[in-house]
Amino acid sequence: MCPRALSGPLAALAMGALACGSSGGGDAAGGGGSSGSATGASAGSGPAHVCNGEEMRSGEATYYDFADGSGNCGFDKSPEDLMIGAMNHDDYADSAACGACVELTGPNGALTIRVVDQCPECPKGDIDLSPDAFAKIADLSAGRVPISWQYAGCAVDGPIRYHFKEGSNPYWTAVQIRNHRYAVAKLEYQSPDGSWKAVERLDYNFFVEASGMGAGPYAFRVTDVYGQVLEDSGVPFVEAGDSPGKAQFPACE
Repeated sequence: MCPRALSGPLAALAMGALACGSSGGGDAAGGGGSSGSATGASAGSGPAHVCNGEEMRSGEATYYDFADGSGNCGFDKSPEDLMIGAMNHDDYADSAACGACVELTGPNGALTIRVVDQCPECPKGDIDLSPDAFAKIADLSAGRVPISWQYAGCAVDGPIRYHFKEGSNPYWTAVQIRNHRYAVAKLEYQSPDGSWKAVERLDYNFFVEASGMGAGPYAFRVTDVYGQVLEDSGVPFVEAGDSPGKAQFPACE
Protein backbone atom coordinates (compact mmCIF):
# COMPACT_ATOMS: atom_id res chain seq x y z
CA MET A 1 0.00 0.00 0.00
CA CYS A 2 1.29 3.45 -0.88
CA PRO A 3 1.19 6.35 1.58
CA ARG A 4 -2.07 8.28 1.72
CA ALA A 5 -2.38 12.01 2.31
CA LEU A 6 -5.40 12.67 4.49
CA SER A 7 -6.05 15.89 2.62
CA GLY A 8 -6.01 14.09 -0.73
CA PRO A 9 -3.26 13.41 -3.26
CA LEU A 10 -3.45 16.65 -5.18
CA ALA A 11 -3.06 18.58 -1.95
CA ALA A 12 -0.09 16.34 -1.19
CA LEU A 13 1.31 17.23 -4.60
CA ALA A 14 1.73 20.82 -3.49
CA MET A 15 4.10 19.53 -0.78
CA GLY A 16 5.86 17.09 -3.09
CA ALA A 17 5.26 13.38 -3.68
CA LEU A 18 7.00 10.75 -1.55
CA ALA A 19 8.66 7.81 -3.30
CA CYS A 20 6.95 4.49 -2.54
CA GLY A 21 8.13 1.97 -5.11
CA SER A 22 8.72 1.47 -8.81
CA SER A 23 7.72 -0.72 -11.72
CA GLY A 24 8.86 -1.43 -15.31
CA GLY A 25 -25.20 25.29 -19.98
CA GLY A 26 -23.53 26.66 -17.19
CA ASP A 27 -20.22 28.32 -16.71
CA ALA A 28 -17.92 28.11 -19.69
CA ALA A 29 -14.58 26.43 -19.21
CA GLY A 30 -11.31 27.54 -20.75
CA GLY A 31 -10.41 26.61 -24.31
CA GLY A 32 -7.35 24.99 -25.80
CA GLY A 33 -6.44 21.68 -27.38
CA SER A 34 -3.58 19.92 -29.09
CA SER A 35 -2.85 17.45 -31.81
CA GLY A 36 -1.87 13.83 -31.34
CA SER A 37 -3.46 10.65 -29.99
CA ALA A 38 -6.36 10.43 -27.57
CA THR A 39 -5.62 10.23 -23.86
CA GLY A 40 -6.64 6.58 -23.52
CA ALA A 41 -8.03 7.05 -20.00
CA SER A 42 -11.78 6.95 -19.66
CA ALA A 43 -14.55 7.52 -17.15
CA GLY A 44 -18.17 6.48 -16.90
CA SER A 45 -21.23 5.88 -14.77
CA GLY A 46 -19.91 2.85 -12.88
CA PRO A 47 -18.36 2.96 -9.40
CA ALA A 48 -14.78 4.22 -9.29
CA HIS A 49 -11.88 2.93 -7.21
CA VAL A 50 -11.20 5.50 -4.49
CA CYS A 51 -7.96 5.21 -2.53
CA ASN A 52 -7.97 5.05 1.28
CA GLY A 53 -7.78 8.46 2.94
CA GLU A 54 -8.98 10.36 -0.13
CA GLU A 55 -10.73 13.56 0.91
CA MET A 56 -14.43 14.02 0.23
CA ARG A 57 -15.03 17.46 -1.27
CA SER A 58 -18.17 19.45 -2.00
CA GLY A 59 -19.29 22.18 -4.35
CA GLU A 60 -21.67 22.71 -7.23
CA ALA A 61 -21.87 21.31 -10.75
CA THR A 62 -22.75 23.28 -13.87
CA TYR A 63 -22.34 22.33 -17.54
CA TYR A 64 -20.84 23.85 -20.68
CA ASP A 65 -22.20 23.12 -24.14
CA PHE A 66 -18.90 23.02 -26.07
CA ALA A 67 -17.33 20.25 -23.95
CA ASP A 68 -15.54 17.87 -26.34
CA GLY A 69 -12.57 16.46 -24.36
CA SER A 70 -10.11 19.19 -25.32
CA GLY A 71 -9.30 22.27 -23.25
CA ASN A 72 -6.62 23.76 -21.03
CA CYS A 73 -5.19 20.30 -20.26
CA GLY A 74 -4.06 19.96 -23.88
CA PHE A 75 -5.78 16.63 -24.54
CA ASP A 76 -7.40 15.66 -27.84
CA LYS A 77 -11.13 15.73 -28.45
CA SER A 78 -12.78 12.54 -27.19
CA PRO A 79 -16.21 12.21 -28.83
CA GLU A 80 -16.35 8.57 -27.69
CA ASP A 81 -15.93 9.62 -24.04
CA LEU A 82 -17.79 12.71 -22.90
CA MET A 83 -17.84 11.84 -19.20
CA ILE A 84 -15.57 14.83 -18.70
CA GLY A 85 -15.35 18.08 -16.79
CA ALA A 86 -13.53 21.35 -16.22
CA MET A 87 -12.05 21.83 -12.73
CA ASN A 88 -12.33 25.09 -10.83
CA HIS A 89 -9.21 27.27 -10.81
CA ASP A 90 -8.09 26.44 -7.25
CA ASP A 91 -8.42 22.66 -7.59
CA TYR A 92 -7.01 22.75 -11.14
CA ALA A 93 -3.76 23.74 -9.37
CA ASP A 94 -1.82 24.90 -12.44
CA SER A 95 -2.76 21.68 -14.35
CA ALA A 96 -2.01 19.22 -11.50
CA ALA A 97 -5.59 17.91 -11.81
CA CYS A 98 -5.33 17.24 -15.55
CA GLY A 99 -6.15 13.66 -16.48
CA ALA A 100 -7.31 12.80 -12.96
CA CYS A 101 -10.66 11.06 -12.54
CA VAL A 102 -13.33 12.16 -10.10
CA GLU A 103 -16.14 10.11 -8.54
CA LEU A 104 -18.99 12.60 -8.32
CA THR A 105 -22.45 12.37 -6.71
CA GLY A 106 -25.35 14.72 -7.45
CA PRO A 107 -29.09 14.84 -6.76
CA ASN A 108 -30.02 12.06 -9.21
CA GLY A 109 -27.02 9.73 -9.13
CA ALA A 110 -23.29 9.25 -9.36
CA LEU A 111 -20.70 8.92 -12.11
CA THR A 112 -16.97 9.14 -12.76
CA ILE A 113 -15.58 11.95 -14.91
CA ARG A 114 -12.11 12.79 -16.23
CA VAL A 115 -10.65 16.29 -15.81
CA VAL A 116 -9.76 17.77 -19.20
CA ASP A 117 -10.13 21.52 -18.72
CA GLN A 118 -10.17 24.45 -16.30
CA CYS A 119 -13.11 26.61 -15.28
CA PRO A 120 -11.36 29.86 -14.27
CA GLU A 121 -14.44 31.54 -12.82
CA CYS A 122 -15.75 28.52 -10.88
CA PRO A 123 -15.44 28.72 -7.06
CA LYS A 124 -13.29 26.17 -5.22
CA GLY A 125 -15.01 22.77 -5.12
CA ASP A 126 -17.10 23.36 -8.26
CA ILE A 127 -16.82 21.32 -11.47
CA ASP A 128 -18.18 22.34 -14.89
CA LEU A 129 -19.39 19.19 -16.66
CA SER A 130 -20.25 18.18 -20.19
CA PRO A 131 -24.02 18.10 -20.78
CA ASP A 132 -23.84 14.29 -21.09
CA ALA A 133 -22.21 14.01 -17.67
CA PHE A 134 -24.49 16.58 -15.99
CA ALA A 135 -27.58 14.72 -17.26
CA LYS A 136 -26.53 11.64 -15.27
CA ILE A 137 -26.71 13.49 -11.95
CA ALA A 138 -29.48 16.06 -12.54
CA ASP A 139 -31.93 17.42 -15.10
CA LEU A 140 -30.25 19.86 -17.49
CA SER A 141 -32.96 22.39 -16.68
CA ALA A 142 -31.59 22.63 -13.14
CA GLY A 143 -28.44 24.33 -14.47
CA ARG A 144 -26.58 24.24 -11.14
CA VAL A 145 -26.74 21.53 -8.46
CA PRO A 146 -24.86 20.58 -5.26
CA ILE A 147 -22.29 17.78 -5.56
CA SER A 148 -19.85 15.81 -3.44
CA TRP A 149 -16.74 14.28 -5.01
CA GLN A 150 -13.45 12.46 -4.51
CA TYR A 151 -10.45 11.79 -6.73
CA ALA A 152 -10.47 8.20 -7.98
CA GLY A 153 -8.55 5.88 -10.28
CA CYS A 154 -9.21 6.17 -14.01
CA ALA A 155 -10.22 3.14 -16.05
CA VAL A 156 -7.09 2.67 -18.18
CA ASP A 157 -5.92 0.04 -20.63
CA GLY A 158 -2.21 -0.56 -21.14
CA PRO A 159 0.77 1.52 -20.04
CA ILE A 160 1.19 5.27 -19.65
CA ARG A 161 2.10 7.19 -22.80
CA TYR A 162 4.49 10.04 -23.46
CA HIS A 163 3.05 12.65 -25.81
CA PHE A 164 5.47 15.11 -27.42
CA LYS A 165 4.03 18.52 -28.21
CA GLU A 166 4.03 19.83 -31.77
CA GLY A 167 7.14 21.96 -32.20
CA SER A 168 9.22 19.94 -29.75
CA ASN A 169 12.80 19.32 -30.80
CA PRO A 170 16.17 18.46 -29.20
CA TYR A 171 16.57 22.09 -28.06
CA TRP A 172 13.04 22.69 -26.68
CA THR A 173 11.20 19.63 -25.50
CA ALA A 174 7.63 19.46 -24.16
CA VAL A 175 6.23 16.16 -22.89
CA GLN A 176 2.76 15.31 -21.61
CA ILE A 177 1.85 12.13 -19.72
CA ARG A 178 -1.29 10.41 -20.96
CA ASN A 179 -3.30 7.31 -20.07
CA HIS A 180 -2.37 7.45 -16.38
CA ARG A 181 -4.47 5.84 -13.64
CA TYR A 182 -3.78 8.59 -11.09
CA ALA A 183 -2.81 12.24 -11.37
CA VAL A 184 0.86 12.82 -12.21
CA ALA A 185 3.03 14.63 -9.66
CA LYS A 186 6.43 14.73 -11.35
CA LEU A 187 8.35 13.94 -14.53
CA GLU A 188 12.14 13.53 -14.63
CA TYR A 189 14.48 12.66 -17.46
CA GLN A 190 17.97 11.23 -17.28
CA SER A 191 20.77 13.61 -18.26
CA PRO A 192 23.82 12.42 -20.22
CA ASP A 193 25.78 12.29 -16.95
CA GLY A 194 23.27 9.78 -15.55
CA SER A 195 21.57 12.12 -13.08
CA TRP A 196 17.80 12.61 -13.00
CA LYS A 197 16.50 16.10 -13.76
CA ALA A 198 12.99 17.24 -12.78
CA VAL A 199 11.07 19.01 -15.56
CA GLU A 200 8.85 22.03 -14.87
CA ARG A 201 5.14 21.50 -15.50
CA LEU A 202 3.35 24.47 -17.06
CA ASP A 203 -0.31 25.36 -16.59
CA TYR A 204 -1.27 23.87 -19.96
CA ASN A 205 -0.24 20.39 -18.75
CA PHE A 206 3.08 19.91 -20.53
CA PHE A 207 6.39 19.30 -18.82
CA VAL A 208 8.74 21.66 -20.64
CA GLU A 209 12.54 21.54 -20.74
CA ALA A 210 13.35 24.97 -22.17
CA SER A 211 16.92 24.01 -23.09
CA GLY A 212 15.83 20.70 -24.63
CA MET A 213 16.34 17.05 -23.72
CA GLY A 214 18.45 16.17 -26.73
CA ALA A 215 17.50 13.99 -29.67
CA GLY A 216 16.53 10.90 -27.65
CA PRO A 217 15.79 8.16 -27.07
CA TYR A 218 15.06 9.17 -23.48
CA ALA A 219 14.92 7.66 -20.03
CA PHE A 220 11.94 9.00 -18.05
CA ARG A 221 10.83 8.65 -14.45
CA VAL A 222 7.17 9.48 -13.65
CA THR A 223 5.74 9.80 -10.14
CA ASP A 224 2.02 9.85 -9.36
CA VAL A 225 0.35 11.71 -6.47
CA TYR A 226 0.58 8.60 -4.25
CA GLY A 227 4.35 8.42 -4.67
CA GLN A 228 4.30 5.44 -7.06
CA VAL A 229 7.11 5.55 -9.60
CA LEU A 230 7.40 4.27 -13.17
CA GLU A 231 10.70 4.28 -15.08
CA ASP A 232 11.11 3.88 -18.83
CA SER A 233 14.21 3.85 -21.00
CA GLY A 234 14.68 3.91 -24.75
CA VAL A 235 11.67 6.18 -25.28
CA PRO A 236 11.86 7.50 -28.86
CA PHE A 237 11.06 11.10 -29.82
CA VAL A 238 7.88 11.44 -31.91
CA GLU A 239 6.95 15.05 -32.64
CA ALA A 240 3.21 15.67 -32.12
CA GLY A 241 2.85 11.97 -31.34
CA ASP A 242 3.01 9.33 -28.64
CA SER A 243 5.60 6.88 -27.37
CA PRO A 244 4.27 4.16 -25.05
CA GLY A 245 5.77 3.37 -21.69
CA LYS A 246 6.13 -0.17 -20.37
CA ALA A 247 3.87 -0.12 -17.30
CA GLN A 248 0.91 1.47 -15.56
CA PHE A 249 0.54 2.78 -12.01
CA PRO A 250 -0.93 -0.07 -9.94
CA ALA A 251 -4.31 0.36 -8.30
CA CYS A 252 -4.14 1.40 -4.65
CA GLU A 253 -5.37 -0.98 -1.96
